[in-house]
Amino acid sequence: MRRPKAKRTRPTNKPAPAPVPATGRLCVGVITGASGLEGALRVKAFTEDPDGLDRLDALEDDDGRPLALSVRAVRKGVVIAKIDGVTDRDAAERLKGRRLYVPRAALPEPPRDEFYHADLIGLRVERADGAALGTITAVHNYGAGDLLDVTCENGKSVVVPFTRDQVPVVDIAGGRVVVNPAPGLLDDGP
Repeated sequence: MRRPKAKRTRPTNKPAPAPVPATGRLCVGVITGASGLEGALRVKAFTEDPDGLDRLDALEDDDGRPLALSVRAVRKGVVIAKIDGVTDRDAAERLKGRRLYVPRAALPEPPRDEFYHADLIGLRVERADGAALGTITAVHNYGAGDLLDVTCENGKSVVVPFTRDQVPVVDIAGGRVVVNPAPGLLDDGP
């Protein structure tokens, strides 16, 4: 995920998948159903390059079983793929809803100012003066740019735009981000 200066230039319009930080895996897609009669699958990819799902090393399912996936096509943002051993429509339909994961260690380090959603979730959120605000609990993108869902220490939930102005510091190694919220964003107001 790239942190833009003002607005993300290439929105993905995809909600962030639920990461599995305890196991060190990242969800990269979900099987949404069958395609055709010969066991092909429809997959909703959570990656920037949906066509590259078959280039990911160590792809596995919900139960940790390794999968050999080959992408056949991408149609209207949906990946059509085959998985070894799935030979008919019934077998493909039984996989509907299964999530696809890769170990975090199998992914390359992102370029500067780009972050994996799962690396952001769980980070401490602080104000510029060092005051604790809360914790990032999710990252969303509804088309206008990435948003950090922050659960504040008082239990209130706020959404902070993930822009350089609003989040000037991202310190993954230090386990924190610093926010400079827009006026009124965190005010309790009337």
